[in-house]
Amino acid sequence: MPQIFQYDQSHTDYLASRCPNMAMAIDKIGHISRQINPDTFSELIRAIIAQQISGIAAQTIWQRLTDLTSITPTALTQLSADDLQGIGVSYRKAGYIQAIAWDILDNQLDLDELHTMGDDEIKQILTAFKGVGEWTAQMLMIFSLNRMNVLSHHDLAILRGLRMLYRHRKISPQLFAKYQRRFAPYNSVASLYLWEIAGGALDLTDPKPKSKSTPKPLKAQ
Repeated sequence: MPQIFQYDQSHTDYLASRCPNMAMAIDKIGHISRQINPDTFSELIRAIIAQQISGIAAQTIWQRLTDLTSITPTALTQLSADDLQGIGVSYRKAGYIQAIAWDILDNQLDLDELHTMGDDEIKQILTAFKGVGEWTAQMLMIFSLNRMNVLSHHDLAILRGLRMLYRHRKISPQLFAKYQRRFAPYNSVASLYLWEIAGGALDLTDPKPKSKSTPKPLKAQ
């Protein structure tokens, strides 16, 4: 049976008490059932695949990978870079995936230990490995470890959700930090709602200014 990110009404009541905009969003959207993956290795690989591509593209590649092989360190080290590129994984990400798999087999990384660590320590450990940035570590913390206080400034949908809900044209680092403090210690729950908002759950527009295309010079007659 799929596991769901665990939160309850006490968490949403707290967020609602901190912010009328978020209270409105919670009331209209209701409880969100977001699936998580307790297998930290496969979720780490999924997060690496999802870096800097659309959610649809990431899901397509992930499905191809799970059709190709089991998602274990041993199985992934037995694939070639060509195998991974053949299902849509970039050459760079293929290298990251296989390097992480070898690091685990060589006992350079013990993902089970993450369950006993604090959030900052998890980020410090994971980002020491090539191909794992802060966003990847944060997604693992939410979608595998069910950590409650993660809001990613590197996630474009989170930034879009903040712009839409609070009618900002731009989310500066300082403004982001303000919302991070407001939602603490339940930033992950706020993240679930911001992702829903970014996906159109409240039918809000994005105030971000549209980029102006530079007009092409007229050709000489």
